[in-house]
Amino acid sequence: MEKLQPSGRLLEVIEIFASVSTEDLEALAKRFRWKRYSADQQIISHLELSTDVYLVIEGAVRVTVYSPEGKEVTFRDIAAGEYFGELAAIDGFPRSATVTALTESLVACMSAKTFWEILRIHPEVAALVIKRLSSSIRALTERVYEFSALAVRNRVHAELLRLARHNMADDNAAIIRPAPTHAELASRISTHREAVTREISDLTRKGLVERQAGALVIHDVDQLFRLVHNVGGHQGG
Repeated sequence: MEKLQPSGRLLEVIEIFASVSTEDLEALAKRFRWKRYSADQQIISHLELSTDVYLVIEGAVRVTVYSPEGKEVTFRDIAAGEYFGELAAIDGFPRSATVTALTESLVACMSAKTFWEILRIHPEVAALVIKRLSSSIRALTERVYEFSALAVRNRVHAELLRLARHNMADDNAAIIRPAPTHAELASRISTHREAVTREISDLTRKGLVERQAGALVIHDVDQLFRLVHNVGGHQGG
């Protein structure tokens, strides 16, 4: 693994550090371990006994869990500017998932001790971390509902709506780039690839989605919202 020089300037991309001064970022950078990972390289593993927190400076990573039979369940992708690993730093329990680099990625790694010090010294950072934890709980609650109450077709719609809302191109269209594979979507919603292919084909015939140059284009996000919303009042997202 390449050894990199610490840089406070690179930490400016991290959302929770938006209010931290340049001087403080430079001091923090010297306390972090800087690592570059290649695509598909594992960063942390499920049930690993470690408590470091990782900041994604460049690239993107994926959070997954594998069943004893080897089935992959994808929770989410984490892009540059975000972070992961905070749960183990907070409660000291083993890692709840495996995290793997999706692309070549640069991360800054801090100890749990440093993480707690930052939360105490910078209450604005602590507030953003709390908001992030609240958002994660809401998202997981929603996914439990979907797995328990929705048919596969509706779960496909809900997952596409989630992705669309994070990739809006205008008021009513989204461009998801790179386009997720059908196997990746199946992993996200706990089904098989063939079921996702069937539903995506149906949405394509209706003109709601389209693949373009490696991207998945959602032409009518409002209509996708209605498809999700009309199932038992569920709103997705």
